[in-house]
Amino acid sequence: MSDIIVVKIGSSSITSEEGGLNRERIAFFTEELASLHAQGHGVVLVTSGAVAAGFRQIGYLSRPKALHEKQAAAAVGQALLMQAYQDEFNRFGMVAAQILLTRTDFSNRKRINNALMTMEELLRLRTIPIINENDTVSTGELKFGDNDNLSALVANMIKAEQLIIITDMDGLYTEDPRKNPNAVKIDRVNQISEDILKIAGGAGSAVGTGGMRSKIEAARTATRGGIRTFVGKVQDKGELNDAAAGHGRGTYFDTSMHSLPVKKQWLGFHSMPQGHITVDAGAEKALLANGRSLLPVGVVHIEGDFHPGDVVEVRNQQGITIGRGVVNYEAWQVQAVAGLNTDEVRRRIDVHRMEIIHRDEWISLR
Repeated sequence: MSDIIVVKIGSSSITSEEGGLNRERIAFFTEELASLHAQGHGVVLVTSGAVAAGFRQIGYLSRPKALHEKQAAAAVGQALLMQAYQDEFNRFGMVAAQILLTRTDFSNRKRINNALMTMEELLRLRTIPIINENDTVSTGELKFGDNDNLSALVANMIKAEQLIIITDMDGLYTEDPRKNPNAVKIDRVNQISEDILKIAGGAGSAVGTGGMRSKIEAARTATRGGIRTFVGKVQDKGELNDAAAGHGRGTYFDTSMHSLPVKKQWLGFHSMPQGHITVDAGAEKALLANGRSLLPVGVVHIEGDFHPGDVVEVRNQQGITIGRGVVNYEAWQVQAVAGLNTDEVRRRIDVHRMEIIHRDEWISLR
């Protein structure tokens, strides 16, 4: 198979303002996706829209806010959404397949491997996997937050060639162009820095552009896994092909990184850290620049109650998360030997291996 392209479409692109599906827009996007598919690409669609599609059908006058109401609307809307996509793909002789995922699926290595094998088989059979969050069972603490994030995780999982996130803005601007006509569009980003995230907006920001920050954060997750990402507008015929070909109406996020093994993806993006370890500058350099393991001598502070085999986040002394790893120590053991050299550690505690985090069980997030 040729390269795989993951396309994310938000609910506002395929639903009407008053609720319900916009079948005309679904027909448009389906034709665009079918065009990519006809060129030999493996195509995976990550779509929102279940709640918006279902709330009027179930009898709500406006989009519900209570969790159980949204879950009820999603239960109805997801069936309508899939039926609409399947009807449209049938026009091109294509078969759509539904995959509903939750955060728990990604945090469990066995379950995410099963999901990966299913998706690979569907792509081998030239079907179109259509992925959405399982809103009928997801709760607040287990939700992805948005399908932008979900699309990045899926792109990493299947080692996609490219992620295309469709939005109502034609890319990232230095400021909100709806408020400042002098705002400058950023055509290409080589590295997603904190400054880029600030431009995209967020809590307390006055320059947020229609949920752009979540899309840039998704691009950061994707590019860390070696996935080139496009964020922009696909409104007219042929524009999805343009986006995939490198001259779409949006911003491209490049990466020099390589795709990550499933184990590293799980560690970096899906695992649930059970605590934090703060390290000094020497340990930070050893982990990030020298490919070394984390030893007790570099530890400054710990938080949390973790055990051998748990995942912890590692922070520098400025409080910035620099990576994650699987610990070999109990939390109390790390606390007891923090800052000590190897000989002193051996005198104080009995551990099977000296490394708190071995370099093979580590992933950098900087």
